Amino acid sequence: MLPTMVIFATLLYLVTYWLVLPVLRYFRDPKGLRKFQNYSIFSGITDVPYCYLSASGFRSRDLTEAHKSSAILRIGPNNLSFGDIRAVRDIYGHSTSCVKDLKYAITGGPHPNLFDVVNKADHSAKRKRLSAAFAIKNLVQWEFKVASTTKRLLNAFDKLCTQPLPTNSFPDPSDLTVDFNHWINLFTIEAINNIALSSTLGLLEKGDDLVTAQRLDGTTYEAHYRKAQNQNAFILSHFVWDYGNFKLFSWISKLFPKWWKVWKDAEPWKDVIYHQAVTRMNRYANGEDLDDFFSTMMNDKAGEPHNLEWGEIVGEIGAIIDAGADTTAIALTQLIDLLIRHPEHLETLRQEVDGVLTEDDIVAPYDTVKHLPFLRACLDEAMRVIPPTSAGLPRRTPPEGGMILGEWIPGHTSVSMTIYGAHHDPTVFPNPDEFQPHRWMDPEERKRMEPYFIPFSTGARGCIGRNISYLEQTVMLASLVHRYEFALPSPEWKLTRHEAFNLLMGDMPIKLWRRKISAGC
Repeated sequence: MLPTMVIFATLLYLVTYWLVLPVLRYFRDPKGLRKFQNYSIFSGITDVPYCYLSASGFRSRDLTEAHKSSAILRIGPNNLSFGDIRAVRDIYGHSTSCVKDLKYAITGGPHPNLFDVVNKADHSAKRKRLSAAFAIKNLVQWEFKVASTTKRLLNAFDKLCTQPLPTNSFPDPSDLTVDFNHWINLFTIEAINNIALSSTLGLLEKGDDLVTAQRLDGTTYEAHYRKAQNQNAFILSHFVWDYGNFKLFSWISKLFPKWWKVWKDAEPWKDVIYHQAVTRMNRYANGEDLDDFFSTMMNDKAGEPHNLEWGEIVGEIGAIIDAGADTTAIALTQLIDLLIRHPEHLETLRQEVDGVLTEDDIVAPYDTVKHLPFLRACLDEAMRVIPPTSAGLPRRTPPEGGMILGEWIPGHTSVSMTIYGAHHDPTVFPNPDEFQPHRWMDPEERKRMEPYFIPFSTGARGCIGRNISYLEQTVMLASLVHRYEFALPSPEWKLTRHEAFNLLMGDMPIKLWRRKISAGC
């Protein structure tokens, strides 16, 4: 009798918690959100449809399509998505009263870093302390780190070169010697770790992302850097959108072998970060005077220590080497794919780069190529067509509520607009699905479009590392197009993407050969 009663009580509780109460809240409508169109028939009572959308692969693109029927969509009981580009200023602009949403507290650690800290005052203090590390002055001083890492990648590519591809032919499978996405990720991992921590991991020499990870007890083991990083983002991005049930969904998922393996593959990521932090701290404690992000984080301009807690130091290091690697790699992977598919733009870019570099230039000097207008146009257009961070970065209205798109949105409501949607508004970017770098070449047109070009977000919470990304992309792109020719497997081949928090890119096999046969391969 007792087991039957327990089962009945459990079922009653689950039905009440998962169905009855959500339906009652939906009809009671305490915030007045029922007036907004639902993304899904169930979006007013549960966040599960949005979790499912996230798991489907490219939620930002799908949500942008859904917004054609309404500028405001209710994507969860307490979650609104905006599809009108004017909402960017209201949600993300410098004068917004919105703060970062609960998602950042859920996925962040016990010591919030610059990117996930919610409190505005705390964020302002962190940004002020860390801004010196991202100043243009420091980036110029750190250019040699990007240049040396670029040279290491080119050395690896030189060894993988094949013979030139005959005209009007496709590569032989044996000539697809470079997985560009894999190698460019190794490059960006090495570059940001060098800039941030004066660390060289040897990945470009090994051609592999195997690194040392370290547990809190000091024991070490070997782990795959990029795999752990990607799997961590993949798993969290599926369940985090239901804030109240995130822990429950995570626990349930581990009961299934497929998901258990993903959690297991993601587990080393925190240990990879910890080892990098411990290694750099030991060098700092031993008195090594190194010029990097870590030094500017630890001491002010006068050399006085900031006296940060160890947990905060680890948190900031994790944020920098996480965000600083994958978005730049995504941007470069997609750009090379787009340029190969648009040979007319690739040829225009090559002519511009060749006009300022000589045959002896291997790594493009940043000062020489940073002002090339078509090169910058290609970088911006690729990040516009498919932003590395395409998602709507979630924000939360203040307790008193706020105006968005002329609508009063009650307090403590999750709000967002996808960067993908902003970049595909045809009123700002005509023919938004087309890769057209020339749209950025007219100064007046660029001035008109730039307020709505937000690959690094915008406002006070805009990405502090955008200058580093542009530095790496500029040097790498100019060096690659000056030195090599590329070919995809076939015109039908497609680059695969899965949207987690950022885009997770699939393999990109290409054929690579030197532009001047007599000078190399």
